Order: sequence, then structure tokens, then C-alpha cells
Amino acid sequence: MSDMHSTPDITTLGALLARLPQTRDDLADLYRDLHTHPELPFAETRTAGLVATRLRDLGLEVTTGLGGTGVAAVLANGPGPRILLRADFDALPVQEQTGLPYASTTEGVMHACGHDMHVACLLGALDLLVAGRAHWAGTLTAVFQPAEEIGGGAQAMVDDGLFDRIGTPDVVLGQHVAPLPAGLIGCDPGPALAATDALKVTLYGKGAHGSRPEAAIDPVVMAAATVMRLQTVVSREIAGGETAVLTVGALNAGTKDNIIPGTAELKLNIRTYTGPVRAAVLAAVKRIVEGEAAVAGATRAPDIEPIDTYPVLVNDEDAVARTLAAFRRHFGEESVLDPGRATGSEDCGIFATASGAPLCYWFFGGIDPDTYRKAQTAGTADRDIPSNHSPHFAPLIEPTISIGVEAMTAAALTWLTPRQT
Repeated sequence: MSDMHSTPDITTLGALLARLPQTRDDLADLYRDLHTHPELPFAETRTAGLVATRLRDLGLEVTTGLGGTGVAAVLANGPGPRILLRADFDALPVQEQTGLPYASTTEGVMHACGHDMHVACLLGALDLLVAGRAHWAGTLTAVFQPAEEIGGGAQAMVDDGLFDRIGTPDVVLGQHVAPLPAGLIGCDPGPALAATDALKVTLYGKGAHGSRPEAAIDPVVMAAATVMRLQTVVSREIAGGETAVLTVGALNAGTKDNIIPGTAELKLNIRTYTGPVRAAVLAAVKRIVEGEAAVAGATRAPDIEPIDTYPVLVNDEDAVARTLAAFRRHFGEESVLDPGRATGSEDCGIFATASGAPLCYWFFGGIDPDTYRKAQTAGTADRDIPSNHSPHFAPLIEPTISIGVEAMTAAALTWLTPRQT
């Protein structure tokens, strides 16, 4: 493992990046194509096909259908470390409202989280690394993952024998475009992204005519009381020094104004960083949901069902320090920051946990710097800068793609063994 402690010089990185201007237009076209044709989790067949074709054209050994629609590729280039570079490629059930000429043509589906950008950047980095293979030694593995948005894709690929196909990595590297100025890179060591528990709660009442509420057990009132009581979990049951978020993202009940329905459904999203806090929040949700149903006189206990779960994403401190040192050398000190922990969630960490490898997962900006600066000066950045999952989210194509390609290439070279040419 002594090769893992080598450090690429800026000349080597520059030699690889010299090819980037030749590929920018193609990567931009690819990005626009992916953005126009988004696909939902585990249905990314067109995207997977495009990715697999490009990987084969680069000369990599390609495996498709991993975990359903996942794609993995390997390039063995002599003795040295085995690194895993990861991108996700599923879209969201969002109706796009950007007005872009390359906006989604799929009704109700949009790349609202930037996974199309991740694919373009990783393919761009692979192109540079393959073309510059004389400068490094080791084994390059790339994972294009489905279904990140439902927290199932990484585990599905692992369960389908990913590491039997590509080998066990010595490090896992991943990145995500964010509503930051293009040119900035942020990475937080330790528990950087929260665990998620998404739950569906079904409350059972008794239906009746709206004119005779005395004949009903009203699940709408039951749901309203439950929502209000759930707001006390974080504020009154979690210590001030801990972090938790509990959001009721959906409340559905009834079909008509004069009908009291028989059921109501809530969808909850919980974010935590530690096992004890997670257990406390989940226990409080169960107690409150069941308690409000009992107080309302429900004749059937509510159902609480999991929708999806993400583990905490933990960045290895040494891996972060080493990778960020390379970013600072290339991009400059002023372009690299520690954004602190975020309450978003990601399943990229599963590849690290399942393989026992350290993880470095960073964010790179995708917003026009002038637009961001003006909004920040006006104090309206939260309102005027669309975030991930917004129907208006639209990363600036350049320099965002170039920054993402450069970051992934620099990170990869940080872990591969340099060769004298």
C-alpha cells in the first residue's frame, strides 16, 4: 500500500488536462442530451446504454445491468492502487420549469438534482485519465449508479456482486453539483451528510357524510393533530447540541368537500447524524402517531411503513485532507472551502462501507458566480438561487463541467501511482 501515499505533481495533472479543451463541446452536448431525456430510478435504460457505449469506446472493460441498470467499468494499468470513481444517473419526478432549450421532454420527469452533470463530468475525467495512462499506474474503476434518489441503487449494485466484478477499491471518490458559485469546491470531513428515514403513515378513521361528523371518526382532524404534534419532536425531545430534521412532506385525505374519508396518509422525512438521535426520533414518531390515533378513537391502529433509508455519509478525514490538498494546489486556496455538515442524504457512502475503503465526497458549484454574488449581496440567495430538486435547478454548463472534470481527474491522480514519462 506504499503506492497509496504518492503525490501527483501539478505538471502531471496539467498534462492530462491539456486534452480537456478538445472534449468540452462533446461533453456539453452529452450533458444537454441527458438533461433532455431524464429517466426515473431503476428505469435509466437509455442513460445506461449511452454510458456503456462511451466506456467501451474508451477501451474499458464494461459490465452492465448491475443492480438493475447500473454500469461499471475497469481499466487495469499496471501495479498500484485500485480507485473507485462514482457518478449517479437517475432523475426526479419533477416537472421542469427552467425554460431551457434543452429542457426535459419527458412529462413530469427532470434532472432536478444534477445527476446528468455528474455523468458528463465522470466520463470527461475518464477520457483524460485513459488518454494520459502513461502518467499513472494502478486500476481505475468507475461506477455509474442508478436510483440514488430512492436510496436503493448503491446497495443494489453491491448486492449484485459489484466488487466481484471490479475488485475491492482502496478509496472511493465521488462528487455532487451544488447551488454554489461555479469554481468553488466544498468538502466536510466526518459525518458530512445525514441519514434519512422516509416513512408512510396511514391513519384509519370512519367515513361519513360531511353533515354528520358525529357519525364519523375523522382522519383529517387526526392527521392535522398528528402533524402539529410531530413539530414538537425536534424542538422538545432532541438536545440543542444535536441535529435532527423532521418534515411532513405530504398529507393526503378525502376526495370531496362533504365526505369525511375513512383514511388519511402522511409521508414523513427524518434526517439525523447519530444512532441515538435517530432512535429517539423514530420512537417519538411512533408514540405520537399511535397516541393521536388513540385519542381520536380510531378503531384500528395506524400503519407506519418505511419508504426508503439512507445511512449517514462519513468522509474519511485522511482521505479528505489528501484530496483537498490536491484541489488547493490546482484550483487555489480561495476556491476550496469546508461547507460544514449538510442535512441532505446520499448513498455513495455504501460503496465505501461495503468495501472497507475510505471515502472522499465533495460538492462543486454550478451557479453563475455573478448571479450568485448579486443574490448574496441582496440577501436573497436562498430565494433567488434554485437549489437541487427545484423545478428551476439549472447548472451553468461551463465552467461547471470543466470544474467537475478537473476535480475528478485531480482526485484520481492523488490516489494513483505517478509514472515518470
